[in-house]
Amino acid sequence: MKRFLLLVSCTIAALTVSAQNILNYTISFPNTVHHEAEVTIEVPNVPAGPLTFRMSRSSPGRYATHEFGKNVYGVKASDSKGSLTVIQTAGDVYQVDKHNGTVKITYTIYGNHVDGTYLGIDETHAHMNMPATFMWFPAMTERAMNITFNDLEKYNWKVATQLKPTGTKNTFTAPNLQYFMDSPTELSDFKLAIWKDVNPGNKTQTVRLSSHGTADDQAVIDNYGKMVAKVVAEQKAVFGELPQFDNGEYTFLQDVNPDNNGDGMEHRNSTVITSSGVKIAGNEESMLSTFSHEFFHAWNVERIRPKTLEPFDFSHANMSNELWFAEGFTQYYGNLILKRAGFRTDEQYNGILSGIINGVLNAPGPKSFPATQMSRHAVFVDAGVSVDQSNYANMFTSYYTYGAFVALGLDLRLRSDFNLTLDDYMQAVWKKHGKTEVPYTVPDLQNVLALLTSDSFAQDFFKRYIEGVEKNDYAKLLAQAGLELRKASPGKATMGPLRLTLISYTGKNRVANATLKGSALYEAGIDIGDYILKIGETSLTGAVNIDQITSQYKPGQSVPVTYEHKGAVKTSTLTFQEDSSLTVVKAENPTPQQTQFRNNWLSSKLK
Repeated sequence: MKRFLLLVSCTIAALTVSAQNILNYTISFPNTVHHEAEVTIEVPNVPAGPLTFRMSRSSPGRYATHEFGKNVYGVKASDSKGSLTVIQTAGDVYQVDKHNGTVKITYTIYGNHVDGTYLGIDETHAHMNMPATFMWFPAMTERAMNITFNDLEKYNWKVATQLKPTGTKNTFTAPNLQYFMDSPTELSDFKLAIWKDVNPGNKTQTVRLSSHGTADDQAVIDNYGKMVAKVVAEQKAVFGELPQFDNGEYTFLQDVNPDNNGDGMEHRNSTVITSSGVKIAGNEESMLSTFSHEFFHAWNVERIRPKTLEPFDFSHANMSNELWFAEGFTQYYGNLILKRAGFRTDEQYNGILSGIINGVLNAPGPKSFPATQMSRHAVFVDAGVSVDQSNYANMFTSYYTYGAFVALGLDLRLRSDFNLTLDDYMQAVWKKHGKTEVPYTVPDLQNVLALLTSDSFAQDFFKRYIEGVEKNDYAKLLAQAGLELRKASPGKATMGPLRLTLISYTGKNRVANATLKGSALYEAGIDIGDYILKIGETSLTGAVNIDQITSQYKPGQSVPVTYEHKGAVKTSTLTFQEDSSLTVVKAENPTPQQTQFRNNWLSSKLK
């Protein structure tokens, strides 16, 4: 009995200490029409010495640097004795040197950009990504955090979030900084669709779709929820189960408005999906692609997590070797699931495959750089901001596309060589690194593949196609499914991708995009910023139709080209090439074996 009482006493004492350490955040909205909010943070039990607090420079699901601190102003601090001196030590870092152990921080935050990364406030809603909204304390990242949302009744707003309610009105809680920053929140008069899912073991969980917008009634939201539920079910079939969501809930935070920036951003138990459309009705199937991609992340990246992103660092860009898998395989499955669920026709899916294959085989970057390098480059390209020109067109291909390309090749190889599927591989990775939440490395992914297939196959595949720049024979692989990979425009002459901007006051046409390495324009010495004056006998004065010009020539034919570079008029030789664009089409007379292969690959997995 004494031991029991001592245990209870210690537990109560620990809970008391924990409660005394909770960081209490409050956000109020006195000036929504001008996109401002007021934030207060009460910090108890501050250790002696300077207290540092800051805004983030990165956000979960984003990999490049973002300067959230630029939208913070009016920063003040106080303790029980009065005002304290706040020192700004960097653009997004602040410090209080002297205090009596309890500090209150206040500041104004501005937000007028609705997407998955930033903060958007107006009279209709507050759309909050936490790193873009709230300061934090580097020395207190393991403290629990409460957040109270004020003014909800004033605007007739409700709360949609993965944060856990505390039982106190409009107040929610997170166990630590990582969870808090990973918990986007929508405050609005949204409409809600809810359904239940039963996992193996009869574990029931709730999936919610909150949708904020002005043009759709509840019936539209309910019907759309049924479509999303079908996508969720097909994805569950890949892994055999849903993840065990914290608090037993998963929330889609959808916002539809023409002023939005289209985006999707995954989180542990929720995802933000913003659309620039007018309404959902009539656009359901096109909007589903973002839902499908982002929900697949509930397994792949949120729980099957790269070691390079664990824990996530909010102070700078987070670089990863594994985004070809985390994002690229998710991209592959996002489209595949829509086909399996019946939301993409054969022709539409063939078009998707064509885009994936062209995005790699007809891009200069993948000829020289592997998927792992493309992943590391995300710190510059993932919604990163720069003012100078880059050479991305010639040295980078999105890790989304590159990874989907690798996933397609691996799926077809597993089916043909081992009577396995990529679903089998994803399930094995899930059991090894997802359910256990043991972060993985590239060698770990190779090891899982080796256990399914063989050491030699896994080693060869990773060496050649992931860490190397070789490519599988996609024409041969697709033929097994009765699909032909052929030239889209055989015999058509091209100079390479070209976009011209007419300079009206001169009548000259300026090359507006980087010319691709290996293209006719590139080999002729023409680059972005040059003015093309004449091709063969055709002068490019005023508005021109490039397709009409190139249609006069055949691949291999050479003509003089006159162009202007930095004020100097030059002449070169332009040798037309055959258009290398590829297309995937269904074979005219597929065999029963090809049809069966294709059905096994693309048909629904729901029983």
